[in-house]
Amino acid sequence: MKRLACFALVLGGAAIGFAQVTDQELLKPDPADWVHYSGSYDSHRHSPLKQITAANAASLQAKWVYHMNQQEAIQAVPIVYRGVMYVSQFNRIDAVDARSGNMVWQYQRPPITRGAQRGTAIHNNKLFVTGADGVLVAIDARTGHTVWETKVAAPWRLAGQAPLVAKGRVIVSGNQPSGFIQAYDVETGKHLWTWNAVPQKAGDPGSDTWAGDSFKLGGGPIWVSGSYDPEQNVIFYGTGQPGSQWAGEVREGDNLYTDSIVAIDVDTGKIKWHFQNTPHDVHDWDSLEMPVLIDAAFRGQPRKLLVQANRNGYYYILDRTNGRFLQGTQFVSRVNWASGLSPEGRPILTPGHEPTVEGSHTCPSTAGATNWPSPAYNPDLNYFFLVAQEGCGLVLRTTNRPGAGGGYLESPKPEEAWQLFVRALDATTGKKIWDYQQVSSFHYGPGVLSTAGGLVVAGEHKGQVTVLDARTGKSLWHFNTGDLITSSPISYAIDGQQYIAISSGTNVVAFGLPQ
Repeated sequence: MKRLACFALVLGGAAIGFAQVTDQELLKPDPADWVHYSGSYDSHRHSPLKQITAANAASLQAKWVYHMNQQEAIQAVPIVYRGVMYVSQFNRIDAVDARSGNMVWQYQRPPITRGAQRGTAIHNNKLFVTGADGVLVAIDARTGHTVWETKVAAPWRLAGQAPLVAKGRVIVSGNQPSGFIQAYDVETGKHLWTWNAVPQKAGDPGSDTWAGDSFKLGGGPIWVSGSYDPEQNVIFYGTGQPGSQWAGEVREGDNLYTDSIVAIDVDTGKIKWHFQNTPHDVHDWDSLEMPVLIDAAFRGQPRKLLVQANRNGYYYILDRTNGRFLQGTQFVSRVNWASGLSPEGRPILTPGHEPTVEGSHTCPSTAGATNWPSPAYNPDLNYFFLVAQEGCGLVLRTTNRPGAGGGYLESPKPEEAWQLFVRALDATTGKKIWDYQQVSSFHYGPGVLSTAGGLVVAGEHKGQVTVLDARTGKSLWHFNTGDLITSSPISYAIDGQQYIAISSGTNVVAFGLPQ
């Protein structure tokens, strides 16, 4: 059989500067660029650009559309450096002139693959992308040619999360046979370390939180990127649900390190601390929402904080130097599976919410009070923005046999139907500031973007892009992209012109003010 070759298609004539991204530029990105999945290591998703404001947002217009052929709904967040936008999928990166939307080059590693791939990362002259067959690839950002390729050793298999480059390491993660985080050398692709979210054998850290050898059920998938604190030399990731997710009786215990926020040393891959949001989860409430790092006053004292809005309905404030629980606040109107959180942050369970054959009524739904699409943080206002889902559900088991599977349905009560809101919280109290009810989205929903121009940009799952006033939540402008949105918006600038871009269906759409 003839083997297809990787190729790069290069188009000339674009007035752009190719990548030479230094460590310093990753630490303190130029406001005109968007060089991380979350915009910055602290995952604020806040652009310092302020050409587009509440006063002129109503005049925004579509500037260009780029079609990524042979793909399906793009979940990837593009990155932009010196006028070049890089959009990824499994085995694929397209380089695009970010001013015009014209293709610069295209990298395609066979086979053409579709699936939930969420982004690329950049360092020096290299881009990094995962392959669907468990390969990590470094690509020359100037030409689209392969620099190196590393096959992940069995039994691991990479997920489609955006890699995170930190201190000369490419950080990736996956979910087979259970969740893991790995580091590779940016220059050579050499494997440096692996951290496992679930114990691999008796005696491993956390194995005593699984009854018997039930840790062999696995779990803890990690398919979203993380955040990085250079001062501590620590990365922060959320982990997924335990194996046999609906049948807790076959894995009694807290089941570490599933449904947790973990702090991992970048040099060694050793865990420094963990905080488990949902011990012994039976609702599929993974903790894969982006951890956001904030330096702010908390109860009158300056603190290094980590905040996360979790699928289980609580907004958590932690001390990121040690993982200590500081505060938890219910951020949706209905939470009935727990009556609150203990002083240590452990949920105080209420009976009757484990999955049953008949279906147990639970708020929030397994769909979550929020989900993996990214929140944002405005440091000027101290507001945390997210897409919140109000509503309840029925969580089910297929049979009463031990280890049975299950699923969930929307609540049949009209007043508990799923509805999405863009929501602003006070970041250091969790108090709700304002709500914007999305018109055409009722399940999951894309992430959000904050800007120094006083805006929040939010996509809606059914295709609307909306610009809101960050102080009030008032709608200022909207645009129908004509296809599903499953990604988060970004902002960048070229020659003083600010753009907002978002993936929709198989397209990337860029907006700007009239020139």
